[in-house]
Amino acid sequence: MRIAMVSEHAGPLAVLGGEDAGGQNVHVAELARALGARGHDVTVYTRRTAPDQPATVDFAPGVRVRHVPAGPPREIPKDDLPAHMPAFGAWLAAEWARTTPDIVHAHYWMSGLAALQGTADLGVPVVATFHALGVVKRRHQGEADTSPPEREAAERTVALESARVIATSVDERRELRSWGVPGARIAVVPCGVDTELFRPEGPAAPRGERPRVLSLGRLVPRKGVDTVVRAMAAVPEADLVVAGGPPADGLDADPEVARLRGIARACGVADRVEFTGRVARADVPALLRSADIAVNVPWYEPFGMCTVEAMACGVPVIASSVGGHLDTMIQDVTGRLIPPADPRTLAAWLRTLLTDPVLKESFGIAGADRAMARYTWPLIARQTEEHYDRVLLERGSAPPPRAAEHAAGPATLTGGA
Repeated sequence: MRIAMVSEHAGPLAVLGGEDAGGQNVHVAELARALGARGHDVTVYTRRTAPDQPATVDFAPGVRVRHVPAGPPREIPKDDLPAHMPAFGAWLAAEWARTTPDIVHAHYWMSGLAALQGTADLGVPVVATFHALGVVKRRHQGEADTSPPEREAAERTVALESARVIATSVDERRELRSWGVPGARIAVVPCGVDTELFRPEGPAAPRGERPRVLSLGRLVPRKGVDTVVRAMAAVPEADLVVAGGPPADGLDADPEVARLRGIARACGVADRVEFTGRVARADVPALLRSADIAVNVPWYEPFGMCTVEAMACGVPVIASSVGGHLDTMIQDVTGRLIPPADPRTLAAWLRTLLTDPVLKESFGIAGADRAMARYTWPLIARQTEEHYDRVLLERGSAPPPRAAEHAAGPATLTGGA
């Protein structure tokens, strides 16, 4: 089928690690790639962020990226993008009037607004994936939330007007149901992991003799890295590596790094906390394999891609018991779920795993098995494809016939667990 993906601020070609570039970019890139591999024709529409960007870039077999001229051709913080969504939507409407897709999959709330505008006169169904919900963000961040004031109302509009909402966790589905979105129009399909890149076998990054704890991800307050830093005061035998954020040469100018370094000094652990800065995606598996334990303890987490990537590499995980972690992790089987913002409990579990190599290894083995069984991108693409098919059937359009090699065997739908 002809699939249009809209991801206004998180395109598949972006450099990961910045404040607005992370898991959504990976999700869009890998889902598009996997759907292209299944024989579909996929176009990803994202905003043009540089004047010299080509209009179209071939990304993968069956997949291309279209740069939409909406707003000035430069990087703009995503919270400042709503003003440019009417232009984005109008451009999509003109584009799709010429070449009409079978289905549109919008990623993030602003993409949903643009997609609904672009399909308004065409009757093409829109599927929405939010990646994060403004009401949840506001609940956890309060006054620190910088989201535009119209976000929560716009998300409800997108959720209620889309033919299907694909949530990435059971927790997100529960939130959407509370808005009055019919359960039949909410599907749960998790994010995936590239199990050819993220796997237990392979090189590990260099490290010293001391045990290594790894915190990997964007450096923003909600990720709870300060909790990990504080916990290290009670784990004197181990070192902490904090990976992510700006490039290494930009660490000294980054306010979040400065805040975390201040906490490390106050806790007396500054000599055992290393900030690497941004890590190239190709180097992340080796970094993960160098760790004894991966820690991911945000205040809230729509899915938690870094957690699944660590599991896929066979690294035991301690994660906060929020959001998508409640689906991906099996308590005391693939790792340990703990309350967020609780450095004392985190420290206790770090000490437990570091002194119990059998438990640590069993968590790692079980995590790798679960990642391979439930979270590969080919499986996620098949589950997503099934929901596209159901939407088209509900609209009275038969899905295009599949080639035999793409249709063999039923796809297993998950509830996100």
